[in-house]
Amino acid sequence: MIRLIWIVSVHTRYFLRRYMPTNILLDAIRSRRRGLKWGIPAMLLAIPYLLIANLCVQLVEDGAPGWLHLVVLWAIWNTFKMLWIGPISAVLLIRARLRETVTARRDRASLPAEAHDAEGRSAMDAIGIR
Repeated sequence: MIRLIWIVSVHTRYFLRRYMPTNILLDAIRSRRRGLKWGIPAMLLAIPYLLIANLCVQLVEDGAPGWLHLVVLWAIWNTFKMLWIGPISAVLLIRARLRETVTARRDRASLPAEAHDAEGRSAMDAIGIR
């Protein structure tokens, strides 16, 4: 029984990660260095989800079917996902830029030594010293 529940949950997660638009967007933002800059603007997508949730709550209060509460939960969940991607992508972007800066400094620091070594080797090769 536990194995069946596990298998169903794995397939459900795969389906949701692969085909739901907000999950595709979040994966695109987090997976590439280039996409991290879109995390803050993606937070603006929380506004339409809040409007959908508000509209559905008003409809339910006016006598619409109760299953619209599921739409409210879905909209609020997606609102939270969009709101959290902004700060998370900002932290990941800062971390990536720091890593790039450190790498660039290391490359610049090692360049003169390597150039000097290459210059010395070419001089030795010209003289014939091995």
